[in-house]
Amino acid sequence: MIPIQHQSNPYPTAHHSKYAKNGMVATSQPLAAQAGLEILKKGGNAIDAAIATAACLTVVEPTSNGIGSDAFALVWTKGKLHGLNSSGRSPKSISIDTLKEDGYDEIPTYGWIPVTVPGAPGAWVELSNRFGKLSFSEVLEPAIKYAEEGYPISPTLAKYWKSAYRTYKQKLTDSVFENWFKTFAPNGRAPEIGEIWASPDHAKTLKEIAETNGESFYRGELAEKIALFSRQTGGYLTADDLATFKPDWVDPIHVNYRGYDVWEIPPNGQGIVALEALNILKGFDFPAKESVDTYHKQIEAMKLAFTDAQKHVTEEKYMRHSVEEILSDAYAEKRRSLIGNEAILPVAGEPEMSGTVYLATADNEGNMVSFIQSNYMGFGSGVVVPGTGIALQNRGHNFSMDPDHVNALAGAKRTYHTIIPGFLTKGNEAVGPFGVMGGFMQPQGHVQVIMNTVDFGLHPQAALDAPRWQWMKEKTVEVENRFSHHIAQELQAKGHDIHIQLEPNSFGRGQIIWRNPKTGVLVGGSESRTDGTVAAW
Repeated sequence: MIPIQHQSNPYPTAHHSKYAKNGMVATSQPLAAQAGLEILKKGGNAIDAAIATAACLTVVEPTSNGIGSDAFALVWTKGKLHGLNSSGRSPKSISIDTLKEDGYDEIPTYGWIPVTVPGAPGAWVELSNRFGKLSFSEVLEPAIKYAEEGYPISPTLAKYWKSAYRTYKQKLTDSVFENWFKTFAPNGRAPEIGEIWASPDHAKTLKEIAETNGESFYRGELAEKIALFSRQTGGYLTADDLATFKPDWVDPIHVNYRGYDVWEIPPNGQGIVALEALNILKGFDFPAKESVDTYHKQIEAMKLAFTDAQKHVTEEKYMRHSVEEILSDAYAEKRRSLIGNEAILPVAGEPEMSGTVYLATADNEGNMVSFIQSNYMGFGSGVVVPGTGIALQNRGHNFSMDPDHVNALAGAKRTYHTIIPGFLTKGNEAVGPFGVMGGFMQPQGHVQVIMNTVDFGLHPQAALDAPRWQWMKEKTVEVENRFSHHIAQELQAKGHDIHIQLEPNSFGRGQIIWRNPKTGVLVGGSESRTDGTVAAW
């Protein structure tokens, strides 16, 4: 049974999990969580609340996401789990050869080259059309209001904004980036904690998206503005790239971990990494959480799964090994057998041939949503479309310039994607949504949170607050400064190259909502490493 009874928290810095009956929204920014709750109280369902929260996050947490983001969702409704992949494709005209002719050996981080079609507005519309109760315009109202009237900057937001401003001031000197500074640093600096920040352009764009049910963004006035700016400043993105975009409903993938089904979106997302690692780990017993053996095996399994994904995962139709092959018990056994007492240098295996912001919502009808959207690397590409507030993502940075790699850059292709929503079920019952945002930390956070819950009996807030580790590359592992130092030393003795990291935010930012199947009571936790909150009633 999932631990939703409150027990003493083993992590004294933590807050308590929140309990409620009627509805719950957990996300990284309190104003966005309250916006979702407002929609629930108006008679909206968990899907409406998720859209409202997501749209709001583009305004109140622009350091992580924006209207130019991608999005993925897992939606539990009427006893069934639905997956939505709303990640955009690369422009049709881009190719490895084109970039090489222009003198590029690798895909740059900033500018037009890594920009792919933004999928977030399409995700909101798709979710609203299929499952929403309230009108799309009504659901976007809180976000529009915050963009118009402004809101006070919270501490974590101010920190990331200042850091991005310093980086961009140094690196983004070309005229194509002028609009980023006009939009996000209008006073020649990042906004300070408590300062009111508004974005009238952002408000105008959200209104246009609301009034046209998203059509303007892909096939109307907003699409024209994006395509025109691309054409004028040497971008590859065209009106046709935008017009042909559509989100895809997909069948979620899962593994059974100790009687619970852990669900993820299929590739091009990296959720398969978390599932492969759990599949490897389920063959071991873990009597204690705070033990060197537990951490060693977790790290080794994660290394193996990541190394496989880096070689084998991209948009599913381009993959040479199927999801079923990678997640088979036989392959898990093969990878598990490589884990011994010492840290190994991971090498990708060959399966047998056979076949960024995160939010969670729940309502009193049984609907639950796991939703994630992201620009990538903070504000994204640095390209902001004039007069719109649209900061474009730089997801294309993950493509490979090696033509033989499965994730090789090609026109109209989805790249290997870091953002992943998670969901937990048991039998035919929903347990609930969970997620940990933060680049390549995400599948590592999923594994740690699920094991904290299932193996070690921690309630949501304690599962999130527990000290985290992150595999970086080869034998390098970063641990939080709260991580047990004697275990860190023992891991070092096993050959791991351990680094204590003073920055807590690099270990991801998670949210969890679980439901008690008997009483319908919801219990939620929100990341203590950021400004997050659980809004509930």
